[in-house]
Amino acid sequence: MILILIKAVNWFAEILTFLIIARAIMSWFVRDPSSSLFNIYQMIIRITEPIVAPCRMLLSRFNTGMMDFSILVAFLLISVARNLIVALLSTLV
Repeated sequence: MILILIKAVNWFAEILTFLIIARAIMSWFVRDPSSSLFNIYQMIIRITEPIVAPCRMLLSRFNTGMMDFSILVAFLLISVARNLIVALLSTLV
């Protein structure tokens, strides 16, 4: 049972990472609100914004200029959370 939970945590973290990568790449190319990709991009933003927005707020305290490093911080947080959860679950095995 614990191994299934560990796999689920890893799977969820991988999906979030993939969605954040897709968000970053699509932000460069998707501009036209009438395109079908724009709807997918908006959906990805709604899914990932609860993770990225707090990172953006945290980084706004440090004057990073025009660069938005919130995506990188979100990657880091997802990785740390996954490793922590998996480590805690592994102690239960």
